[in-house]
Amino acid sequence: MTLNRRTLATLAASALAAPAIVSRAMAQGQGGGARVQAAVARFAALPSASCLVVADHPTAPWQAAHLPAARLFVGSAVKTFILAQFLREVEAGRLSEDQQMAIDDSVRSLSSPVFLNLTGTTPARSVLEAMITHSDNTATDAALAAAGIDKVRALIAEAGLTSTQISNSTRRLFSWLAGAPEGVDLGWAGVQRAVAAPPAGTTRPALNDHQTMASTAEDMVRWYRQALRGTYFKKPGTLLEFKRIQAMASAIVHVMPPDTMAYAKGGSIDWEGFHCFSLPGQMIVGRVPVTFCFTINWTGPEDGVGAIFKSYVAAVADVLKEAAKAAG
Repeated sequence: MTLNRRTLATLAASALAAPAIVSRAMAQGQGGGARVQAAVARFAALPSASCLVVADHPTAPWQAAHLPAARLFVGSAVKTFILAQFLREVEAGRLSEDQQMAIDDSVRSLSSPVFLNLTGTTPARSVLEAMITHSDNTATDAALAAAGIDKVRALIAEAGLTSTQISNSTRRLFSWLAGAPEGVDLGWAGVQRAVAAPPAGTTRPALNDHQTMASTAEDMVRWYRQALRGTYFKKPGTLLEFKRIQAMASAIVHVMPPDTMAYAKGGSIDWEGFHCFSLPGQMIVGRVPVTFCFTINWTGPEDGVGAIFKSYVAAVADVLKEAAKAAG
């Protein structure tokens, strides 16, 4: 999710000042442990940062973390759950990736680089790819409506992700943030008007307990470790398709070590002075899965977002580079 507005929400982050930690197994058993710890400490210097990196090495597993239980806004990172549930519906024979899905104003949403100006139908497979590769919110709402919000939330509960919350749709989230009652969809024309010029005093913070996209690094790492093992799918082909689409996420190439296979889905928001970058996923180093989540939330002027984004990308790439060396 990407949304640009001006100044609102203050995220209380006084608790986000603890030092980075690295597991004893890593510190004692891995030569690169000190370098990973130093890289995590550099990431922790970013505003309201939280991260967790877990290497499932067969003989010497390790993890490194900074405030992994902090509940933060993660934006479009939650689209991984929609993808998984849609594919489970395909697996059960209730949906098909070949079925035509409608793209029109009934599902059109802000921040839709693929489908914003298109009307018609397209295969569900293309909708899922647009949702993950380009983070298209129209694709997201079409896929979520087909998979079912209650079923997606049931999957999140099945996975034991107690700190993870998704909105009823991206458009209902935008409607809520702009001041509409909870659960109300202002419609395509209405949400454009409301977000462009919300009535004074009606806007709400992106991180809340009603309509939001929130999680913790612990939850997101737990999800990817289990989902990429096939825990939530019954057929090998379903896992293969899940991996194929997750490997298309555009954020991967910017932070992964060269020639490293990875699966991920990032998220971001700029709303009333509140900002988020988040990237959970997994990379494969040899035969070692290294699962990760890096999230920052902060409040500040929009003209500072670009500089923080560059620092975020560099810090994440730094941690993953050192983690790959330690896992190899």
